[in-house]
Amino acid sequence: MEPTPEQSPHHAYPDHWEADVVLRDGGTARIRPITTDDAERLVSFYEQVSDESKYYRFFAPYPRLSDRDVHRFTHHDYVDRVGLAVTIGGEFIGTVRYDRIDDRGRPASAPADEAEVAFLVQDAHQGRGVASALLEHIAAVARERGIRRFAAEVLPANNKMIKVFRDGGYTQRRSFEDGSVHLTLDLEPTEKSLAVQRGREQRAEARSVQRLLAPGSVAVIGAGRNHGGVGRTVLRNLLAAGFTGRTYAVNRAFDEGLATLDGVPAHRSLGEIDEQVDLAVIAVPAHRVPEAVADCGEHGVQGLVVLSAGYAERGADGRELQRELVRQARSYGMRIIGPNAFGIINTAESVRLNASLAPESPARGRIGLFTQSGAIGIALLSGLHRRGAGLSSFISAGNRADVSGNDFLQYSFEDPDTDVALLYLESLGNPRKFTRLARRTAAVKPVVVVKGARHSGSTPPGHAVPVSRIPDATVSALMRQAGVIRVDTVTEMVDAGLLLAGQPLPAGPRVAILGNSESLGLLTYDACLAEGLRPRPPIDLTTAASPQDFRDALAEALADGTCDAVIVTAIPWVGENGEAETGDGQVLAEALTKAVAGGSAKPVAVVHVEIGGLAEALAAASSTAAPRPRTVTSAARTRAATTATTAQTTTSGTPAAQATNTGTGTGTPAAPEATTEPAAPDATTAPEAAPHPGRIPAYPAAERAVRALAEAVKYAQWRRQAAVPGKVPEFLDDTIDEAGAAALIEAQLSTAPDPRGRPLTHDEARELLGRYGVDVRPTLPAPDPEAAVAAAARLGYPVALKTTAPHLRHRADLGGVRLDLADEEALRRAYGDLTDLLGKPAELLPVVQAMAPRGVDTVVRASIDAAAGAVLSFGLAGAPSELLGDTAHRLVPATDRDAAELIRSIRAAPVLFGWRGSAPVDTAALEELLLRLSRLVDDHPEVVSVALEPVVVAPQGLTVLGASVRLAPPPARSDLGPRRLPNY
Repeated sequence: MEPTPEQSPHHAYPDHWEADVVLRDGGTARIRPITTDDAERLVSFYEQVSDESKYYRFFAPYPRLSDRDVHRFTHHDYVDRVGLAVTIGGEFIGTVRYDRIDDRGRPASAPADEAEVAFLVQDAHQGRGVASALLEHIAAVARERGIRRFAAEVLPANNKMIKVFRDGGYTQRRSFEDGSVHLTLDLEPTEKSLAVQRGREQRAEARSVQRLLAPGSVAVIGAGRNHGGVGRTVLRNLLAAGFTGRTYAVNRAFDEGLATLDGVPAHRSLGEIDEQVDLAVIAVPAHRVPEAVADCGEHGVQGLVVLSAGYAERGADGRELQRELVRQARSYGMRIIGPNAFGIINTAESVRLNASLAPESPARGRIGLFTQSGAIGIALLSGLHRRGAGLSSFISAGNRADVSGNDFLQYSFEDPDTDVALLYLESLGNPRKFTRLARRTAAVKPVVVVKGARHSGSTPPGHAVPVSRIPDATVSALMRQAGVIRVDTVTEMVDAGLLLAGQPLPAGPRVAILGNSESLGLLTYDACLAEGLRPRPPIDLTTAASPQDFRDALAEALADGTCDAVIVTAIPWVGENGEAETGDGQVLAEALTKAVAGGSAKPVAVVHVEIGGLAEALAAASSTAAPRPRTVTSAARTRAATTATTAQTTTSGTPAAQATNTGTGTGTPAAPEATTEPAAPDATTAPEAAPHPGRIPAYPAAERAVRALAEAVKYAQWRRQAAVPGKVPEFLDDTIDEAGAAALIEAQLSTAPDPRGRPLTHDEARELLGRYGVDVRPTLPAPDPEAAVAAAARLGYPVALKTTAPHLRHRADLGGVRLDLADEEALRRAYGDLTDLLGKPAELLPVVQAMAPRGVDTVVRASIDAAAGAVLSFGLAGAPSELLGDTAHRLVPATDRDAAELIRSIRAAPVLFGWRGSAPVDTAALEELLLRLSRLVDDHPEVVSVALEPVVVAPQGLTVLGASVRLAPPPARSDLGPRRLPNY
């Protein structure tokens, strides 16, 4: 007799299969296992499916489900028979089912590894990507249950279903048998299937944000009759901005006779509105929000902006209210910005949306802005307005319960009106995904980030995020590896954003400085040196210089091939009567604008002191809004996706490739005048028209202008190198025993049921690392002098005597290591000195090890961080490096370029390359070691930490003298598996 699900503990309801997903059109839906309680939902769903779709599913007319059918389709063991449903508003819109079969197609159980799969989607929801999402999730479920292949029979006329299978990216075989198409899909993920999945995710999430920012109609729920309330303020801001769609005021407290409010239709509920409402702005007390959300969901609203406070920022009870709010909204297929949000803005001429508390809508521009703080959002909007900068879009997400910075990056990548993405983030809900999206977006347009709440224990209220154990400096290094421009303050973010949005990327670090103040020029020169730029001696035009002199000097500098950027410094100039001109910034702005009007390929920034109206005049003379539309072509999108998985950051060295300039901060950097490597075409940017003059940014201090320019130089260098991505050398494959390492890891973990795992012994670590070609020099225990002498005789002199007690490990400065012991007498003497100084042998745990060739002592580590993922680290051994934090980091998997940059990016790197006449060490061997360790932790996530210390790098080769490895069950990965929205 076949057991029922209730009879077997192995068949309990798998709640981890539940997931919220974003569909192709930007709406959300829930995927969950079908249960015995779904009989009525299944019947209702089937009744709404067309006869044609039923025919395609059952290969015959099948008008209704029998009681036996309903029982079969709702009773599953969740192992050999599994059914999943997609629901909106609690009702089914699509289903999928698999049944495990043997090689003859008959029902079977494990170890059979094939299953028959079938889909059914309501006709009204076909074309929304429902079946594609179901395929991803049912495939993941099948792999979890030991199923490796799906078999499907599809009628030849069912082109939509054939396309779902064909476009999934899985390896498949197809044949035509008995009037139907027989498909077999291998469920092992491939590079293509992962790319397809992420491509669908990107388009769906971008579309979900686009629906919020470009609605056809908006209802403000909670707009009161009295002036000054939050809802009434948003309503007035919508009207003042000239929103092009339809606007409604909704409040259940309105009198029945009230027809309009501020000139727009007034209603007591959404049900009274005859037309579709796309976006609802909710500004009611928190206890009334569920009622408003239900009203929105039942009337087809697509998205919500929840301004109401009183959620997770208030503590545990508020956090649960917030989670229930997200669950409720997603159950209706709606996405949420907020709660506790400041609002959203879209300056596109076709939309003109200001659904925020900002009293004045910003000018139209090319900068997209996302912030998790309303206060910071206000400050940024004000700062950009003062600087004359325009925005393309603005989102203040508040508690970030649903729509996050990751969603904004997805939207920014697609948005043709956005050239630069600015993000103020206080937490990263999915850091791995953020890094992946940022890398892909940065390949086509700059991403500038300020990270608030940077120190442990300071996660802002309302944000549920993974706890990271790595320091903020490491997070910053990993962001830069992904091409993110990480700055410390919102002022620096505005400074960098203005330069990147209005000016071309610099081809290199060479800077020309010109102006009418020698002192200000020297300050700028010093600031350039401090930021790692290469300034030319400042050109002093003297205080008598006229605006025409500025124009001529700037034009000459732009034509000079020996510089890559120009900084203009200006103080009030002296007029004909010998008196200083203090207010005519308009004249100087016109002169500078005309100098760059020919379409300069070099960025220009202005540093000014007490020149009234100059910044405003420069902003008025040109705008961050480009005069032509841009699009990211499908080819460029594909190249950017490739870059996103392989592009690497670089902070020094000769660029790997150069490309022509496109004239804006989003374009590819211009090629330097001289390079030792051939030029390469831009791998990430869509073709566009000839360069055009952009807005010249003005700064009140030299340090601010130079810092913004330095960030642009580093980003441009990253873009050039991202065009020719690194790779993992093939030679590693011949010396790596992945299967052998997996067997060792499985055996070790089977003896340690503790979920925290266990550290490996020295010999166990040596064996595991040896499977990946990492040789660790052996050590022999020396519990007494005689054992030490015997060990030395076995290893051969000279030897080292070392303590391995945890408090003395790697502490030569405390006397726990004795080196170059050439004979037995020296070894016995050292043993006696060691025990007399530090304690008994049982406390010190001494070991003997053969001496390694002289070289530079280094430390190589790899670890799994809950927030950032697998991280590879490198630094020199010793207290100075630890005290100064001189350690470099890269995300795993690392490429050859990562390894090369990792060892060159520490401040002490010159020690490896012949500092002060010393012999350069074998950095090639060190790079290979880094790549091998990266492969180990990438292939085996159970290896949660590895420390190789010290690694002595000699002029020829290297020696690993110590190794520690810790194994644990692999941590959950939020960036793998089928698409799903996070639950914060």
